Amino acid sequence: MSEAVKATSALEGFAARGFATVTESGLTGMITLRGDLADKTLAKAVKAATGAAMPEQRKITTGKSGKVAWMSSDELLLVVDHAQAPAVVEALTLALKGQHALAANVSDARVMFEVSGEGNAARETLAKLAPVDLSPEVFTLGDVRRTRLAQVAGAFWVEDDGSFRVVAFRSVAQYVGDLLAQAGSTGSEPKYF
Repeated sequence: MSEAVKATSALEGFAARGFATVTESGLTGMITLRGDLADKTLAKAVKAATGAAMPEQRKITTGKSGKVAWMSSDELLLVVDHAQAPAVVEALTLALKGQHALAANVSDARVMFEVSGEGNAARETLAKLAPVDLSPEVFTLGDVRRTRLAQVAGAFWVEDDGSFRVVAFRSVAQYVGDLLAQAGSTGSEPKYF
């Protein structure tokens, strides 16, 4: 009989410091939810799962049990506790039975990084990589962007403390981690710790 494999984050322990600090966030529950975002049943299911309201276009909302990010006109990303992700998918599937909707646990197919630093260090780091106006007047708390990070797809948002969370595919985790570390370095090689 085969043994269960213990879940591990993509780059467990990844951290680099320059003028910005980049760390891999560890195991994070992430669920893709596709459906009619205007549907009241879907909104109720999302609220029950996360405590968060439905986000508007290019926004992220926070609830007691997670965050909900707008990804496209028919797609949300729910960020929840990693251990709870399977149960959340099951609850969403049950609540949306008969609806044209799909909930999928993508936790182990994604990676999340935290980018932080003094002042606008996190913004400056991401501005080097993404075609997004990240000035504090334009990109504010509650905004989310699904875009490119150099040559790969990614998404990010700003947290209350000014740090950013960056989501990318697990298959490019090392590339994105190194990319963020280099963009946040002081011009020399980033210091990994």
